[in-house]
Amino acid sequence: MDTCDLFSSCRKGDVGRVRYLLEQRDVEVNVRDKWDSTPLYYACLCGHEELVLYLLANGARCEANTFDGERCLYGAQSDAIRRALRDYKQVTASYRRRDCYYRFLLRLLEQGIHSDVVFLVPGKSFPAHRCILGARSTYFAHMLDTKWKGKSVVVLRHPLINPVAFGALLQYLYTGCLDVGVEHVGDCERLAKQCQLWDLLGDLEAKCELASKPGTCVKVLTIEPPQADPRLREDLALLADCALPPELRGDLGELPFPCDGFSSCPDVCFRVGGYSFLCHKAFFCGRSDYFRALLDDHFRENEELEASGGLLAITLHDISPDIFTHVLYYIYGDHTELPPELAYDVLRVADMYLLPGLKQLCGRGLAQLLDEDSVVGVWRVAKLFGLARLEDQCTKYMAKVLEKLAGQRDFVEAVREEAAAVTARQETDSIPLVDDIRFHVGSTVQTCSAMEQAERRLRVLEDLLVSIGLDC
Repeated sequence: MDTCDLFSSCRKGDVGRVRYLLEQRDVEVNVRDKWDSTPLYYACLCGHEELVLYLLANGARCEANTFDGERCLYGAQSDAIRRALRDYKQVTASYRRRDCYYRFLLRLLEQGIHSDVVFLVPGKSFPAHRCILGARSTYFAHMLDTKWKGKSVVVLRHPLINPVAFGALLQYLYTGCLDVGVEHVGDCERLAKQCQLWDLLGDLEAKCELASKPGTCVKVLTIEPPQADPRLREDLALLADCALPPELRGDLGELPFPCDGFSSCPDVCFRVGGYSFLCHKAFFCGRSDYFRALLDDHFRENEELEASGGLLAITLHDISPDIFTHVLYYIYGDHTELPPELAYDVLRVADMYLLPGLKQLCGRGLAQLLDEDSVVGVWRVAKLFGLARLEDQCTKYMAKVLEKLAGQRDFVEAVREEAAAVTARQETDSIPLVDDIRFHVGSTVQTCSAMEQAERRLRVLEDLLVSIGLDC
């Protein structure tokens, strides 16, 4: 529903609504509709210059010489919009402002953080991570466990292996995306066949067909899966499956390869509640500043070497194996199936481990618990942990049940606390919680009956404020 609202708001040029959907509702700025069109395309097509500039500043993509870029330029309704699209140098194929998971994986590839294998292709070297290559490709998993097993350097001498194409292949394996000049597409297709990456091969062929249409000038081919495509996250979540202690695995369903037969090459062991989780420094350090400090030897007193295998072993306190399992799946796959009743406990740990994305997932879980009795408590939690979207959902729910809330002690106390928190508050100063509720009461008014209902709720709110001595 939010996605449809975003496309509609872009056609109308409603910057305020688009800002709300992107910043409060977490709608993806580069989402596509059934016609393969993006919000930026509609903003360009309908001539909304201010909205175009806002979308570009918030990560909308319009790279020159790509299908999307050419389409936006062709459809732009004014020279000012065309200039904005051409001049916005900050937006490149590697710029995904709103996707922290993508940027984390791209950083692993580009910087080689905690890499454990280097591929030497004529003229260039590529640091990589065995665990990622193995999880993303059965071909690489097989080669790393046979011909390349135990090698820290793999030399690829075949003259048909183009370093540019090999780099693009690694980009695809790490991020699910690929950016390559059209002159290297044939080399990419050859490597995709060799490595049995049939999805990539199909995407390359489909993009080549689009790029070859008359009147289209494409110099860079960009492959990007739909936002909802789960393949990358599901593949890397296999590493979390492998990291689980055997006693906690349960029924993981059918996997491309069994955990016991696939060497994920762990390099750190976390001990939690008597269980050992065999994990990877690259993921934990890259996703959390807390774990980066922990693993970079800042807390030496917690470290020891495991007797078997020589893995670095760290004991984590004040967390149960069940809760750590949710942390584990989020770190590897950027998602975890979180029961709402565990959201509070996982949220506390996510805040301690500096995992803002996991905090947002917890916020979505807590939003499912909203009712008249819990909404004030959830609102307090949202404020405490800085969950703006959840806080907005709470105040929206409060506006809906305001007549019932007005008689509840915890709601009255929340209003008082908000008023007291305003520094040097005067009698007529606004109260943030009250302002938010008023906004939501009025935001849904579209009919006469809705207007009467909104006025009734606002009177209830005003009467409450007067009764507790707050005039605002």
